[in-house]
Amino acid sequence: MDQLTEYNGDLLAELREESRLSNLPLEDVAFERLCATLETEGELETADRCGWRGNSAGKTLRLDGHGGDPKEAEGILSVIACELYNDHEPMTLNAADVKKIFGHLVNYVVASRRRDFRDTLSLGTPEFGTATMISEGWPSVTKVKLILITNGIYSARTDAKLAGKIGEIPVTYNIWDLARFHRVETTGSKEKIVVNFEQDFGSCLPALAASTNDAEFPSYLAVINGKQLAQIYEMWGARLLESNVRSFIQASRRSVNAGIRDTIRDDPGMFFSYNNGLSATADSLETRQDGERLEILSARNLQIVNGGQTTASLHAALRSNPDTLDRVNVQIKLTVVRPERSEEVVPNISKFANSQNKVSAADFFSNHPFHLRIEGYSRRVLAPPSSGANRQTIWFYERARGQYLVERSKRGGSDRRRFDTEQPKSQLFLKTDLAKVEFSFRQRPDIVSKGAQKNFAAFAAEIGSSWSTTETRYDETWYKRLIAKLIIFRSLEKAVPRQDWYPGGYRANIVAYGISKLVHDAEKMDKVLNLDTVWSNQNVPEGMLQCLLIACERATKVIVTPESGIRNITEWAKKQACWGSLMRSEVTYGTALIDQLIDLEEARAAQREGKREESMISGIEAQTKVIELGADFWGRLRLWTAPNRTFSMKDDGILKACSQLGRRLPSERQCVLAITILDRARAEGYVDDHETPRIRISGSRSH
Repeated sequence: MDQLTEYNGDLLAELREESRLSNLPLEDVAFERLCATLETEGELETADRCGWRGNSAGKTLRLDGHGGDPKEAEGILSVIACELYNDHEPMTLNAADVKKIFGHLVNYVVASRRRDFRDTLSLGTPEFGTATMISEGWPSVTKVKLILITNGIYSARTDAKLAGKIGEIPVTYNIWDLARFHRVETTGSKEKIVVNFEQDFGSCLPALAASTNDAEFPSYLAVINGKQLAQIYEMWGARLLESNVRSFIQASRRSVNAGIRDTIRDDPGMFFSYNNGLSATADSLETRQDGERLEILSARNLQIVNGGQTTASLHAALRSNPDTLDRVNVQIKLTVVRPERSEEVVPNISKFANSQNKVSAADFFSNHPFHLRIEGYSRRVLAPPSSGANRQTIWFYERARGQYLVERSKRGGSDRRRFDTEQPKSQLFLKTDLAKVEFSFRQRPDIVSKGAQKNFAAFAAEIGSSWSTTETRYDETWYKRLIAKLIIFRSLEKAVPRQDWYPGGYRANIVAYGISKLVHDAEKMDKVLNLDTVWSNQNVPEGMLQCLLIACERATKVIVTPESGIRNITEWAKKQACWGSLMRSEVTYGTALIDQLIDLEEARAAQREGKREESMISGIEAQTKVIELGADFWGRLRLWTAPNRTFSMKDDGILKACSQLGRRLPSERQCVLAITILDRARAEGYVDDHETPRIRISGSRSH
């Protein structure tokens, strides 16, 4: 309980400070902060704020936000309640409290389908737009998901529990309480999906062992019934596909989906023969041997890494062709991968399972070279002291969830205080933050407005597919300019709500659109924002901020006045037509703008100079490493590579120079190449018996 109390105190302090700086209500800040975690976890694709309380037909109605248009979310209507307790000591919720909150959410959904209720709401307000979205999208709704986010504590574990129906539409509920947020954000591990095939879905899976008893990664061939698989997807949705390459790049092949659909409808008995089946992984399995027959009873952290289209198509058939699903069977190749090896192994399973669809270049998991490079810069590149400070700091890139808190927890006392000073939490940024900021500056505000997951999917596809030809552009100068963009984005997030023209909502859309507009207008002048100045000062010059706010004001006018026939402002902001309308708008910045811009060639020259400096630093670091390992080490490596044909005569010459350190120090260029040769050798299995072994001991974790 002490840990939860400390976590709650830190969370409230963070929210209060953000509220003070941005002038936003504490409830708005809490909604945005907590929903960001849900988006990262795959619980929601997007989270749009709509704080409203009211009454209709003698019932209490409530809504704090929603997960976007169900037509864009596989038919799932997510409605959200945010219950924030402003007390340091965590509050406890009981079943009656939760039932009451969810009842008010259901009342809002039901009322939204009535014209008389919608007529009581003011045109243009978030509550009117949301009610209209629910009403117009209801024919496509397959499930209503009630979500409670809170810093209270609820004792029961709740994950996609069935709560009843609205008409014929199933309703589930999910509670994200303080303990659940703490668990996800401090351990770095995702919420585990535990599928009890026999207990919750009717029957176990018949299976064959496809590996030896001593295999490091036990594998099985199993068969699952189509209705059973569809019901599992009904409960957890896209969270089953978190490790699937296609879930990141949002690949769509309508012809394949049509073929799957037609087989389910017209020839379900042949589905097993026609369909390639699924590739899946799990942390662990519970099995039973029934005579000659092996059965899988349950799977912990089940993940479908290939077969997302098959799964989603079967789920769609729950509504269109439910009677045929009992006759459908699907094969599964299921591999057990221990959690500590999942980051290494699962992406490869997914990549090779999907290779026939040409998406291997986009396996944008946390161990992709892009993320590793950004992480490396974020730990090494010190930011200049900001105004009024005298200490350099780090912008901490969290490549994998929980890295920051794990690093902080290793320290105590004065070491933790130093960590907080040198690596402040305000300078923590995630993969989704990076994608959001980059796409805002790449003039893609409509994609940014679709939410963290869809925006990251688009960013992943773009970077992943072009990485092999463009990776050199992501150098240290690019990283410093990325941080400058983060500084601009976050400064605008705080400044926009303080403006007289701010409408009281849509902040995220306004910021993304405003940045894109200014970048677009600068581009028309063959100029770019002077990001290097922002990096050097670690803040946004007043003149630049004012120009950005002018662009944001114009963006606000476009966003809140959608085209005829569109009544939901947040959905309008997700459309390319909205961005097109803003691009065509004329904005007068005055003379201040020109001082904030530099010529394209000047920006490129600065980047070339940065590459030269980075090359010098890399050379010094490599030279230091070569000397540290010593001449004997390089001599042993040279002997190992000599009979190996993958190493050239040039490689041998480099290693020879390093093995003669006592005579002459190798050049920086030679040392850089030597480190590269060492990495290649280790990848091929080289181990130096004289080198101090690197031992990692993992403690067991109870659940």
